[in-house]
Amino acid sequence: MPTNRLEAFSDGVLAIIITIMVLELRVPHDANAAALWRLAPVFLSYVLSFIYIGIYWNNHHHMLRLTERVTGGVLWANLHLLFWLSLFPFATGWMGENHFAADPTALYGVVLFMAAVAYWILQRTIIAGQGDGSPLARAIGGDWKGKLSPALYAIAIVAAFRATWLSQLLYVAVALIWLVPDRRIERFVAAEVIKRR
Repeated sequence: MPTNRLEAFSDGVLAIIITIMVLELRVPHDANAAALWRLAPVFLSYVLSFIYIGIYWNNHHHMLRLTERVTGGVLWANLHLLFWLSLFPFATGWMGENHFAADPTALYGVVLFMAAVAYWILQRTIIAGQGDGSPLARAIGGDWKGKLSPALYAIAIVAAFRATWLSQLLYVAVALIWLVPDRRIERFVAAEVIKRR
């Protein structure tokens, strides 16, 4: 299967996830600023999740640009990732509606943690099919972001039961780490495009 079909399917699923999240934002019935202020936790959790979905979409796109072939294992690993990403609307809504309470904040971290693990599994499955000398394997290198993120999520999950503000801070910190796309992968993508011309 060509990678563009997998990418198109994944893009469609991510677009639906974002649509579901935005539909959870309810218009206030009162016509004053206080009504908007009461919606702040819901809106902030939406913004954070929107950024995370954007990060996954961006990195998924770059990863597939360095993928030469899609195997059955890659298809299943991609579905595994999409499963965890599809839980974002639920975790986002629960956390926002309950003003960042401990249990919803911890569950949000579990979803983030499992999505990171699923992304790593997809990455490793692609590399296993292409070999350690593949462009993707060379571009990823030591992958310090990929190793640090699940560790910070695990700390945030535990911290949610002591200090939810710390959990939220860690979720934002990881998003900021990933906000700038990996320059190594962008260079490899550019080099591969030039080679294929």
